[in-house]
Amino acid sequence: MDNQSKNQQNVILMSDYQPHCGYAPLSVVEAYWEALRAGRQMPKRAEIDPRGIETALEYAFILERVAPGVARMRVAGSHLHDVMGMEPRGMPLTAFFEKDARIRIAGLLEEVFQTPCSTEVQMVSTFRQGIPQLNARMVLLPLKSDLGDVSRILGCFVSHGELTDAPNRFEISDISLRKLDGTPLDSPVPAEPEIEGFSEPSAPFEAAPMEMNPEEADTAGSPKRPPYLRLVKSD
Repeated sequence: MDNQSKNQQNVILMSDYQPHCGYAPLSVVEAYWEALRAGRQMPKRAEIDPRGIETALEYAFILERVAPGVARMRVAGSHLHDVMGMEPRGMPLTAFFEKDARIRIAGLLEEVFQTPCSTEVQMVSTFRQGIPQLNARMVLLPLKSDLGDVSRILGCFVSHGELTDAPNRFEISDISLRKLDGTPLDSPVPAEPEIEGFSEPSAPFEAAPMEMNPEEADTAGSPKRPPYLRLVKSD
């Protein structure tokens, strides 16, 4: 069987799939991923064919895990370019988020890779005076590499609102995790990172040892020690 025949087997058209919501591309990508895995835990990265998600292609992306909590974009649709105002390929996913949200995204990525599981994230862009805020949603779906490890993600990112002043960065408003069998999964990602600042752990208080004066030492029968300092008087 030649490569063209193999690729045609991976094309599962979702052009007629129109869910009743404002984030149709998310459902198209997720339905394609579900159909492609065909009862397996997840599909492989090599099985993804852009023709299968043609109607959602501008919103889709592929992530590669490069370090714990870090996944970079290897493929990215034009909508992500518009959101950031620059080429997103090579960027970490955390670049789309404000500083306070990045620790949550890093933890979320590890949950998707390690559990593994799928997730949907609801977001809102950072408030800026005179600039309309954006509402956005994103799905992350795990993939296996050619080596069989879970180190890729098929994702989809859709924002609603006028893209006027890029780059746009987002805060997280909600996260939902699902096991690969579809059952909900509690998110272990903390709502807010603990702020430590410049504080240091306080040292435990220890009382100084009590010293007896020479008279008390003699009374107690202990040997009298010479004083540390001696006054020498000279004319």
